[in-house]
Amino acid sequence: MLIPNYSSRGLETVNKPSLAAKPFSLPVKLIFTDLDGSLLDHHSYSFQPAEKMLVELEQLGIPVIPITSKTKAELLPLRSQLNNQHPFIIENGAAIYIPCGYSSQQPENSKIVDNFWVIENAASRSTWQALLESETADFSSEYQTFDSAFKEHGPAGISQLTGLTHQLATLANQRDYSEPVHWTGTPERKKLFAEKMQSLGATVLQGGRFLNIGGNTDKGRALLQLEALYLQEAAQEACQTLAIGDSGNDISMLEQASAALIIKSDHHSAPTLARSENIAISTETGPQGWASGVADWLQVHR
Repeated sequence: MLIPNYSSRGLETVNKPSLAAKPFSLPVKLIFTDLDGSLLDHHSYSFQPAEKMLVELEQLGIPVIPITSKTKAELLPLRSQLNNQHPFIIENGAAIYIPCGYSSQQPENSKIVDNFWVIENAASRSTWQALLESETADFSSEYQTFDSAFKEHGPAGISQLTGLTHQLATLANQRDYSEPVHWTGTPERKKLFAEKMQSLGATVLQGGRFLNIGGNTDKGRALLQLEALYLQEAAQEACQTLAIGDSGNDISMLEQASAALIIKSDHHSAPTLARSENIAISTETGPQGWASGVADWLQVHR
């Protein structure tokens, strides 16, 4: 079973005691969570209202797996703050990071990077930057990329787009597989832009604030990949999974999990799902809604 070996991680926690690993209950339970607007507050990026629930889940042996549009550089310090030593999925499913030694053997088709087993699902960021530069001249005045904002104004350029501090903005720009786009044109033109990029082989995902230009990946497929590894290690055929998200780029994982928790947003409408069962929508926003929604799920699946 994928039970963490904490002594092999070498990760530093921030003002939190290390939590002992516990065997997972059977069947395996997994929580896959979006971050911004879900586990993290949309404005402050705080997870404090969910902290007690995170500790409870760790004690129950239920991994909380970040699955996000964020970068590896952003995730590493955040995992430390969360005292989370489980796998994580970056850039909308582009890569899965599993700490070395987390399971009995290294996953097939993975490579070792900085003490992680890494499964790559997408081409490099430079691939999508080249497409944007060479193929979207007709739209160039209607969007700004993270890359262009950083080149023009440094960290302040991305800070202006995101509200992040300069330090966090620098981490957000350390992307490996995708390019975020801040769209300033009309919705009609945005649709044409997305269609153009898709015709060139890119996948265009609408997040809470940005369009994400990347490979043929999504959070749902990455969720299934990692779930399969847990099941293989546990020698089980199925498990209970909860996906938590608040925006369009979360739809694929909200559809694939056993249960879906949609976090209410004050900034955009809830994503529309095809499924009609095992769906909950929080009455509170951000980490408050996250904590109460997970508590309700645990009541059903203990």
